[in-house]
Amino acid sequence: MAQNEYETVDAVLVGAGIMSATLGVLLKELDPSLKLEIVELMTSGAIESSNPWNNAGTGHAGLCELNYTPEGADGSIDINKSVTINTQFEESKQFWAYLVEKGTFGSPETFISAVPHLSFVRGHEGIAYLKKRFKALTQHHAFAEMEYTEDRATMAEWMPLMMPGRDPNEPVAATRVLNGTDVNFGALTKHLLEHLTRQPAARVKCSQKVTGLKRNDQGWRVSIKNLDTGDEREIQAKFVFLGAGGGALPLLQMSGIPEGKGFGGFPVSGQWLRCDNPEVVRQHQAKVYSQAAVGSPPMSVPHLDTRVVDGKTSLLFGPYAGFSTKFLRHGSLLDLPLSIRPNNIVPMLAVARDNFDLTRYLIKEVLQSEEQRLETLRGFYPLAKAEDWRLEMAGQRVQIIKKDPKHGGILQFGTELVAAADGSIAALLGASPGASVTVSIMLDLIQRCFPEQAKSAQWRGKLDEIFPAMGKVLARDPERYREVQERSDALLQLSEPAMA
Repeated sequence: MAQNEYETVDAVLVGAGIMSATLGVLLKELDPSLKLEIVELMTSGAIESSNPWNNAGTGHAGLCELNYTPEGADGSIDINKSVTINTQFEESKQFWAYLVEKGTFGSPETFISAVPHLSFVRGHEGIAYLKKRFKALTQHHAFAEMEYTEDRATMAEWMPLMMPGRDPNEPVAATRVLNGTDVNFGALTKHLLEHLTRQPAARVKCSQKVTGLKRNDQGWRVSIKNLDTGDEREIQAKFVFLGAGGGALPLLQMSGIPEGKGFGGFPVSGQWLRCDNPEVVRQHQAKVYSQAAVGSPPMSVPHLDTRVVDGKTSLLFGPYAGFSTKFLRHGSLLDLPLSIRPNNIVPMLAVARDNFDLTRYLIKEVLQSEEQRLETLRGFYPLAKAEDWRLEMAGQRVQIIKKDPKHGGILQFGTELVAAADGSIAALLGASPGASVTVSIMLDLIQRCFPEQAKSAQWRGKLDEIFPAMGKVLARDPERYREVQERSDALLQLSEPAMA
């Protein structure tokens, strides 16, 4: 292709992870005539955050994650975030169920498994909180099936690995919801990418680095370098999505849109203890979440998880946080310093000033010995043996730093969609519970970046076909919630939980 020639497409999606794969498939369902391309830096899709060993694999639905139900100063429990995430996950399930029902998507058992979700607390304060949380949540229909117990015999049935060897005088309590899930987001992403590439005018190209983003009257001129051959090309795109995980922030900065100014990133790496010993694994069929230690950030919430990857079951415990200046696991140590700009240095310095506790926590985590990690594990699994567990590196996460009029800057845990005023470009920043609620995030993106098309009869009709009920309806209508959930669970083969 000559230097001044370029290809024209409707959309370029940067990053071949769960975000771009979901958006690509959704857009092609809404308008099969759209011409789109996904470009990926690595040699294949789902290598970074979507890789099954780079995340916890929890189908986040607010069932067990205690940090989603904060306790107010007056002692009340706020369940709003749990309800929102729960109904958003049900939207994700509807989308996956729709694709499975079409018969061209593959078997659901390759990417989603029924795994009970439990919350576990120790000590009188923890029990008092869990009781109030249980009472508050079970008043909402999405959590009506939740069970609560302080009975040690019942807990031994729910989580047989965790009770033997525990101090019989230690106060403990747990809640359980049977219809939780484990999701292999790597396998799901690959299904989505394969499904997408079977559609006309859609392609996924790997070993492609975006080297330039220039705005013009037709949208965006995207400069791309082939890392295998060194060849360079340009694509003219009406719309660009920056869904490259930690790599989205530098690309957003490259775009120069005013909406992206002031954002910074704080990278946090992670590690897990992993067990593949079948004798140990078979004794724990659940995802068990507890409370973060006093002074620790939300990302540090410890959990002992059943993981189902490529048909094999393992256990993960963690996370153990670390620190690296890389924005991607396979990124550069210069990622953090190169992200500093005049427009974000004040928020970043403000966050550094206000987050000494986080800094101390990360230093402590980095300096932990193998024995100290095992001691943390033994708070969950008292009889854990060192020889059954090995350290596994997890993915890199970039937490959002954004401007704040009061503090100068704040560190935000979660995800944020940043879009240009004209909807021609959007970037997704942040981390958990991102993968679980990807579908809801992409539906929001469609409303913001394709407002006219979203109002059309064609797109509206297709959305109604894919999603029998959206999150707001599910949150307020118990009968509709149960009807939609039962249908999705049946199509996704989740009707029989792994542990009854």
